[in-house]
Amino acid sequence: MIEIRRYTADRADEWNRFVAASKNGTFLFDRRFMDYHSDRFHDHSLMVFRDHRLYALLLANERDGVLVSHGGLTYGGLVMRPQCSAKGVLDAFTAINGYLRDNGFRSVVYKAIPWIYHQLPAEEDLYALTAVCNARLTIRDISSAIVGTRRLKFTESRRSGLRKALKAGLTVSESDDVDAFWHILNDNLTQKYAVRPVHTADELRLLRSRLPEHIKLWLVLDGDTPVGGTLLFLTPQVLHTQYISANSFGKQHGAIDLLFDHLINHVYADYPYIDFGKSTVSDSADLNEQLIFQKEGFGARAVCYDTYEWTV
Repeated sequence: MIEIRRYTADRADEWNRFVAASKNGTFLFDRRFMDYHSDRFHDHSLMVFRDHRLYALLLANERDGVLVSHGGLTYGGLVMRPQCSAKGVLDAFTAINGYLRDNGFRSVVYKAIPWIYHQLPAEEDLYALTAVCNARLTIRDISSAIVGTRRLKFTESRRSGLRKALKAGLTVSESDDVDAFWHILNDNLTQKYAVRPVHTADELRLLRSRLPEHIKLWLVLDGDTPVGGTLLFLTPQVLHTQYISANSFGKQHGAIDLLFDHLINHVYADYPYIDFGKSTVSDSADLNEQLIFQKEGFGARAVCYDTYEWTV
């Protein structure tokens, strides 16, 4: 028997324990991370019970009769216990759709968890989306990832930048100086795209204080002066570059090339996957060719982030 219950804050510990033991969850689904922007999203996450035991989670928010999984995260999807089966997940989506109809939802936006983040094969949900929900693929974003066991060499443009950085005497160090990095990042985004970072400096400090083992900041220094850096999200399978940025001096002197040579080939050389994130804008309509060229220069190749929709 499948039962669907809406998540409530008093079940946060139960939720977090399930995410940590799941076969496809990451710390982005931990309530200590998710709830930092709870004021921006009307949470309507679901807990799926099978025979009175927690079987799966669907992190989601509601928006004008639409269930979005999840509007505040890069990916969402059904978080499953390792024992989840294909038939069990089909039954779960049948029950979820029944719950949504009973509660007045018209449609669902579902951002699947990319396969590189799975600790065990976990695409039962993708099968259920077509078999049960008649879902359609509406957005396909392209990311770039490195496979740890089979790495391509840096291109000459990236090696050239590395030589410039070494000649300039730049260094790389882990850091707590969120403000310095955020200002470099903010200046870049406002000048190039007229946008600001998704997270404020205060939010980044808050998240790092809550999940210090999962969120790391690395800076490139010219002497003691930060000239570039990256904020990393560490999950069991994937090292994800949430933000990458350098100031004009750093760009001229190969700061990012030095940074990722250090991280990819030394500090995190044993990571299964390194994901540089999406290079598409405007809901995947436009490819940022300059951005993906840089990522591919480090040896990264395509992984898609897919979004599906269906009518309840």
